[in-house]
Amino acid sequence: MRVARYYNNRDVRIEDEPLPEIGHGELLVRIEASGICGSDVMEWYRMKRAPLVLGHEVAGDIVELGGGVDQFKRGEMVVVTHHVPCNRCRYCLKGHHSVCDTLRSTNFIPGGFSEYVRVPAVNVDRGTFLLPEEISYEEGTFVEPLACVLKGLRVAGFEPGQNVLVIGSGISGLLHIQAAIAMGAGRVAATDINDYRIKAAERFGAGLAMRADEDVPARLREFNKGLLADLVIVCAGATSAMTQAFTSVERGGTILFFAPAEPDTSVALPLWDVWRDGIKLVTSYAGPPADLLLAIEMMRAGKLNVRDMITHRLGLDETGYGFELVAGGTNSIKVIINPQR
Repeated sequence: MRVARYYNNRDVRIEDEPLPEIGHGELLVRIEASGICGSDVMEWYRMKRAPLVLGHEVAGDIVELGGGVDQFKRGEMVVVTHHVPCNRCRYCLKGHHSVCDTLRSTNFIPGGFSEYVRVPAVNVDRGTFLLPEEISYEEGTFVEPLACVLKGLRVAGFEPGQNVLVIGSGISGLLHIQAAIAMGAGRVAATDINDYRIKAAERFGAGLAMRADEDVPARLREFNKGLLADLVIVCAGATSAMTQAFTSVERGGTILFFAPAEPDTSVALPLWDVWRDGIKLVTSYAGPPADLLLAIEMMRAGKLNVRDMITHRLGLDETGYGFELVAGGTNSIKVIINPQR
């Protein structure tokens, strides 16, 4: 089978490797659509393990079942998640699935930018979900990133009526905008440094979309009738975005640091302001099975418009171009790879 093997953001090679052989409790899935995630182009994160086959936002068809698999059938459309928790350790039992050792070590093989993947038994058990007929393969690639967003909103204590600011209007920022609106947010504002993404934020529901180099607190107070944001969601890894969050959050509000930053990144913490104004700081990573199920249900019910976020549909041979688009971050939102094209 063919795979797109990642060496760096400018070097993605189409190579051949044997079709994976599955064992007891496993699945072989033919990949019909695989999304390029912003994390896929973070070279500081990916290069230490390169070369490898990336791709973790996938949807496809079951073509082979290992012994003992009786909850699925050949031909069924599924979404498969790469990282799954054990649901038994002290972290999982306390709801901290993202720090579970099992979650941090699981994956499907070789990766979503390939024609087929082998799904290990643990991923079959708690990371494989039937795709409802209302959701296409391409839309199915949004299940995993949307689950991450829903988990972030949950740990941030999101409540209907809250005024929200999303800093960074890439794909995760746009999903946060739509999810917050779908869940009953009050006013939703967004920022970015890219005019294309600012317009996208407006198109997907932000009542106020502005450049990050504007006087964001002043614009927020005008938009929110004198108030800052109850919930600030940082969807950009730049230190300037994190700093902006501290000046944009309302008293008693919460800052969710959603986007990762490079190791050793430091930001000055205005501890007096955080302490005096009762600001809550939270982080979020990944989405456990319950959030994946919620993501599927919200998409099935048409609560979010993900189809119009897709700006590029490429074949496996064009994966390298897709990486250039996402790494450049200019005139693209979601790039989908269709390995069977």
